[in-house]
Amino acid sequence: MLGIFFITHSAVLIEDVPFEEADIHQDNPQKIYELYDKVGYNCIIAAAIYVFFGSFSFCQMKLNKRKDYLVH
Repeated sequence: MLGIFFITHSAVLIEDVPFEEADIHQDNPQKIYELYDKVGYNCIIAAAIYVFFGSFSFCQMKLNKRKDYLVH
């Protein structure tokens, strides 16, 4: 959700965008919009990595739990 809000250039998240003081005083806000997009994509990538490792861990837990019930 946070990545989506960054990509839509939410004004509330301006404090989390790594801009310089000179970027604010420009007439064209394109540089700040690019920084918003960059941070948004980084959030989405991080969320995808969390989902991947979470699902991998869940599968490993299920496989290890099933292994306990097998009789050798």
